[in-house]
Amino acid sequence: MKHQFKSNKNVVYSCKYHIVWCPKYRRSVLKSGVDIRLKEILQQIAQEIQVDILEMEIMPDHVHLLVEVDPQFGVHKAIKRFKGASSRYLRQEFPHLKSRLPTLWSNSYFISTVGGAPLEVIKQYIQFQKEV
Repeated sequence: MKHQFKSNKNVVYSCKYHIVWCPKYRRSVLKSGVDIRLKEILQQIAQEIQVDILEMEIMPDHVHLLVEVDPQFGVHKAIKRFKGASSRYLRQEFPHLKSRLPTLWSNSYFISTVGGAPLEVIKQYIQFQKEV
């Protein structure tokens, strides 16, 4: 498989990350249409901040993303935007999320660079999360 690199004015890079985060108290609230809307919102945010979402799966109690992020933008900024904007939009559109949770997302998240395992293995792992 040919290695794909991206570049900006100063950097040639290939920075892929597996990111996972959960709703507050790991509540199973990402269902009944919330999951579909969350996918749309995350795609929209990714376009705005020029982050490539390579794979995405929304489980009832957590979110999996495989993303490629410009290192000069920073993966922490991307996660902050994903969580902040999606919380705001979802809580406006789904009022029941306001009554059940003080905030939509927990403060923490999991992040792992993708380098040790082949990209296809991680993509398959994310794709098959719903079957587990």
